[in-house]
Amino acid sequence: MSRLQGTFLKASGEGRTALVCYLMAGVPDPQRFVEFGRACLEGGADVLEVGIPFSDPVADGTVIQEAGVRALENGVTPPKVLEMVRELRRSTERPIVLMGYYNPIFRRGEGRFVREALEAGADGLIVPDLPLHESAGLRAECKDQGLDLVQLSTPLTPAERQRSLMQATSGFLYLVTRTGVTGASMGIGEQLGRMVHEARSIDPGVPLAAGFGISGPEQVRLARAAGVDGVIVGSALVAMTLNGNVPRDVREKVKDLARACRGPPMI
Repeated sequence: MSRLQGTFLKASGEGRTALVCYLMAGVPDPQRFVEFGRACLEGGADVLEVGIPFSDPVADGTVIQEAGVRALENGVTPPKVLEMVRELRRSTERPIVLMGYYNPIFRRGEGRFVREALEAGADGLIVPDLPLHESAGLRAECKDQGLDLVQLSTPLTPAERQRSLMQATSGFLYLVTRTGVTGASMGIGEQLGRMVHEARSIDPGVPLAAGFGISGPEQVRLARAAGVDGVIVGSALVAMTLNGNVPRDVREKVKDLARACRGPPMI
């Protein structure tokens, strides 16, 4: 069992929902990014998701796009992201998952990228622009070397494709709560409950984590009521790193989210 799978199992055994916190690597700068990452972990994040900046982030909303531009202006490259992961790994045993687009992975070489990610201390990888039918090479490298490769499912995913995604995913299945791009909203999408039900009917053993539009305790409780095993919060935290907040502020925000992961779901 991987560290990522074990984390979801542990949270479930404790009667709570796992909390995944996303930050863009190198924002507001590389050193403070590490401080913000540690603040998320100190606040109660079960998993830290680290974004690799890319010039054409098709799945990201305006906040994460802005963060990606800031990171690129700061000279952040995939090798520098791995340096930051290595620094974070020195102070935590919790899972670290990389989120990045396929082009930089392809340019680096799939096998080399996976090997370097593992050496830096990463546990998993999410590649939102890599379709399942084109991912055989990367999936093979991840499986052979021991890096979880997380697949994404959306409200529009057909049943047969959902089955294939659940067979292919490792670590957890990322449930995109709505169509469109990342970003905070008033709701998380009415179809999340249906997505959870359909996924459970295919394989009840695969952990399900919901992301896109989850920004605060209210959305966390709604996702818990839908039956997910984990929630992913990104844009709300990234905005804080862009807007002059300090790590202490992020730590307190994550504490509020973590409390919602333990409290009663919203009915």
